[in-house]
Order: sequence, then structure tokens, then C-alpha cells
Amino acid sequence: MNNELRIMDKKIEKTEEKKNGIRSRILKGIVVSDKMKDTCTVSVIRFVKHKKYRKYYKVNKKYKTHDIGNTKKIGDKVEIKEVKPISKDKHFIIIK
Repeated sequence: MNNELRIMDKKIEKTEEKKNGIRSRILKGIVVSDKMKDTCTVSVIRFVKHKKYRKYYKVNKKYKTHDIGNTKKIGDKVEIKEVKPISKDKHFIIIK
């Protein structure tokens, strides 16, 4: 009986950690478009290891980011942080 209570307590603690300890992703990339109002498109390149051949290859993904006042220009290196949704496509803001 006492063991069951301990297990239940652990399960409750884990769900509380997930709610309170939300970590937002921080990514580094390059601005590829600044034509929209208060929005930049940032290209993030990362290396992924192939499961079978053990070779690394590039994966490129573009994110729409919130940029108040259009401060960044094409070619700038930036850091973006994940936040709650700003619009349908925008889930990131520019930090640097």
C-alpha cells in the first residue's frame, strides 16, 4: 500500500515538472527574408547522422520569426527563441 502511494506521488511530481519546467528552444540561423512587416524568415541548418550509413548530412529548415520594427536585414546571423504562438505560422522571436 505504501509503495503504491510513492509511485502515485512520483507520477504527480513528473506532470507538475512538465507544466512548470517548460524549456523553450533557442536556435541559431541566418535571416533569408525580411519583406514582411514585423516578420523575418530565418534559415536554421543542422547536421543529422544517417542511421544506416553513419554519415552526417545537412538539414535546412526555415522559421518565421517576430521582429518588431524590422531591425534585421538579409544575411544577419541571429538567435531565435520559441514562444507561444504569435500568429498562424510565427512561434519564434529574435533574441540577438
